Amino acid sequence: MTNKKSIKEWAPDDQPREKMIAKGKTALSNAELLAILLRIGKEGMSAVDVARALLDSVDNDLIKLSNLNISDLTQHDGIGEAKAIAIMAALELGKRRRAAEANLPTEVKDSKDSFERFLPYIENPRQEHFLVMYLNQGNHMLKVECVSNGGTTNVIADPKVIFKNALALNATCIVLGHNHPSGNPRPSEEDRQLTKKLVAAGKLLDINVIDHIIIGNERYYSFRDHGEMTF
Repeated sequence: MTNKKSIKEWAPDDQPREKMIAKGKTALSNAELLAILLRIGKEGMSAVDVARALLDSVDNDLIKLSNLNISDLTQHDGIGEAKAIAIMAALELGKRRRAAEANLPTEVKDSKDSFERFLPYIENPRQEHFLVMYLNQGNHMLKVECVSNGGTTNVIADPKVIFKNALALNATCIVLGHNHPSGNPRPSEEDRQLTKKLVAAGKLLDINVIDHIIIGNERYYSFRDHGEMTF
């Protein structure tokens, strides 16, 4: 006989939905919010217990949690495919909300704006994606495009593709971006050489490469902010 309990059967202090109604969503811990998605736990564990165990496995880091796939999630006790899908769907909604916020206004003012616009295009943080944002003369975003993606080390950023797209869009400047699957956004020497190469190619076409944003675990490194765009 199992000991699974629905949220309604828990003690009042262990009822996240009721707590949200009474105190608001910000009063809930991450584990309690996850428990609402899980609904029930497993034998000997409430949904909150299962949620806490899952969060412990990723060091209570929601970014790490968002990087898990269905197979990863279902390795945890009390989490089947349906629960894994619910967790992934909730995290994806949060990501899309952030993307919607980033799209207004279209003017790109600084490296944080660039970072916010790039982040939703990194579909799988375990793979490297090379992104380009095309801007007009007023620094308004025309388009963000993933020009290549690959494995866990590096991707090919073909200047011919990047600048062909820029010319087709009548872009006057571009921002480069890519992610590091390691989670460390610090640039490598290869990153610096690639940036230098693309800046030089842009000068020949009168298209200004204004920044290169490297993303890792939702943190970023801006070449421009660190004075590294003076090639």
